[in-house]
Amino acid sequence: MKKPYRLIIVEDHTILREGLRALVGSDPELEVIGEASNGRDAVRRVEKLGPDLVLMDLSMPEMHGLEAIKEIKVRFPKTKILTLTVHKTEEYVYAALQAGADGYVLKDATHGELSLAMKSVLKGNQYLSPAISAKVIEGYLGGAKAPLENSAWDDTLTRRQREILKLIAEGHKNKEIADLLFISPKTVEKHRSNLMRKLNLHNVAAITAFAIEKGLVEP
Repeated sequence: MKKPYRLIIVEDHTILREGLRALVGSDPELEVIGEASNGRDAVRRVEKLGPDLVLMDLSMPEMHGLEAIKEIKVRFPKTKILTLTVHKTEEYVYAALQAGADGYVLKDATHGELSLAMKSVLKGNQYLSPAISAKVIEGYLGGAKAPLENSAWDDTLTRRQREILKLIAEGHKNKEIADLLFISPKTVEKHRSNLMRKLNLHNVAAITAFAIEKGLVEP
C-alpha cells in the first residue's frame, strides 16, 4: 500500500485547525503530521518535519502567510503549498501565486473541492478555486501581473520592515517585537523609523490604518 502524503496545517484559529485536521485525517491518502498557528512556526515545522504539502492560511500573527510561502519555497522548493483563505481579491490571489503557492482555495470550499485541490497540487498541478473570478484566473494564465504598485507587498519595504509594521499594527511594543523577532529594541526602532519615513506615516494610528487597508491585519 502506498504511503500517505504527509501534511502540515497552518491556521491561527484553533477551532478551524482542529476541524481541518479531522477533515483531512479522514482521507487514507493524507496524513496530518503537524500544525502551526503562524507563518514563522510554519517554516520551523517544515524544516523539522519535511512534509509533502502545507495547507497555508494567509492572515496570521508574527509572520504573514505570504512571507511564509516565500521562505518555504526558497528553502524547501519541493514542498507543495496550498493556500486556504477567505481572501478572494486579485491582489491576494496574485501575491500568493507569485510567492510560490501551488494552489489557492477559499475557506467556503466544500470538502470535495479541498480534497481535489490538495491531491491536484501533490501531483504537480496548479489549482485555483472556481469561486475565484474568471477575470483573475484568465489574467494569471495570460501572464498578467498583480496590481502591486500600491500593495503592502511591493519593494517599498524590506521583509523585516513589513514584519515590524504588522506587529506594530497588532499593538506590540518595541521590546515585544524585539523578543518575537530575536533582534534588539534598537534595531526595531531603526526599522520602525525607516518604514514610517518610506510610507510617510507619522504615528501608530496611521500605521494601523495602513496595515488594515492593505490587509495585513484584521480591522
